[in-house]
Amino acid sequence: MADKKKIILTGDRPNGRLHVGHYVGSLKRRVELQESGEFDQIFIMIADAQALTDNADNPAKIRDNIMEVALDYLSVGIDPEKSTIFVQSHVSELTELSFYYMNLVTVSRLQRNPTVKSEIQMRNFETSIPVGFFTYPISQAADITAFQATIVPVGEDQAPMLEQTREIVHKFNSVYGETLTEPQILLPENAACLRLPGTDGKAKMSKSLGNCIYLSESEEDVRKKVMSMYTDPDHIRIQDPGKLEGNTVFTYLDAFSNDGHFAEYLPEYANLDELKEHYKRGGLGDVKVKKFLNSVIQEELSPIRAKRAEYEKNIERVYEILKNGSRTAKEKAAQTLCEVKHAMKIDYFDDAAFLAEQKEKF
Repeated sequence: MADKKKIILTGDRPNGRLHVGHYVGSLKRRVELQESGEFDQIFIMIADAQALTDNADNPAKIRDNIMEVALDYLSVGIDPEKSTIFVQSHVSELTELSFYYMNLVTVSRLQRNPTVKSEIQMRNFETSIPVGFFTYPISQAADITAFQATIVPVGEDQAPMLEQTREIVHKFNSVYGETLTEPQILLPENAACLRLPGTDGKAKMSKSLGNCIYLSESEEDVRKKVMSMYTDPDHIRIQDPGKLEGNTVFTYLDAFSNDGHFAEYLPEYANLDELKEHYKRGGLGDVKVKKFLNSVIQEELSPIRAKRAEYEKNIERVYEILKNGSRTAKEKAAQTLCEVKHAMKIDYFDDAAFLAEQKEKF
């Protein structure tokens, strides 16, 4: 059994640039956890193999976004000296672990996974589900357990996936003996960050819908998107009372703003609660609120843009970070795979007892 270090495993699919939903939902927290000094190891995975499960016919899309995601990671403050950034497809041990775990999960259990069900509907896979996509909860379990992760920071929508990983760990340890570590989920503390809506008010940010604010976007592009954000459609005149529920601008303020922002950019209000009260009773226009939100988001994104620009000047360094990180991740996963194969008694050529048993038998 591996020693009980405190280890984090988390990551993202490289099917597009990362946006502010990723930032408030996970990236910002990852940096805080990295800087806390509480963890022995942090592994951050660019999940290209998982992204191919629904992009198999368009591998160029994934290839084009490997470096984009790496740049997003580094620009928000992920430090390669403190966190291991790696590419999933270059850790082949993950595939072998997935293969063994498949024997521990039934088809009906996969079909009941709420995340899988919703993702299948979203991609119109109901009549023709790729097997790789259908089994990606098992692949995700392999990713988590390969690094003996104790903590997995994810959004609320991924909770069913982590629960399935815990079931696989429990099943494996029950059948083969205590080998794998059972991970704990770590959700965002700010409820507004659990799932940030698109700028158009839709429940999910999507590149195809054009409702994302990307971390790498210019100041002007961000301003345009903020100023065109969905608010309360019934709030037509400034004097009209406004609704907060479903109002994207206020959801973003919940996620991004603090009292210091009000002192800096909107001193006539002490905090967000005062702003909300004024909006609800009427007399506060959407444009003023949007301008404030723009100031808040620009303050957050400005240092990220600057850091990204520096890394973009040295892509060779980013390439080496990914290459070295993938090598480190592979070593860790290989260690776990050895333990798994030993527990399953299939490490024939590393187990001296196997030959002795066969000699005695024959």
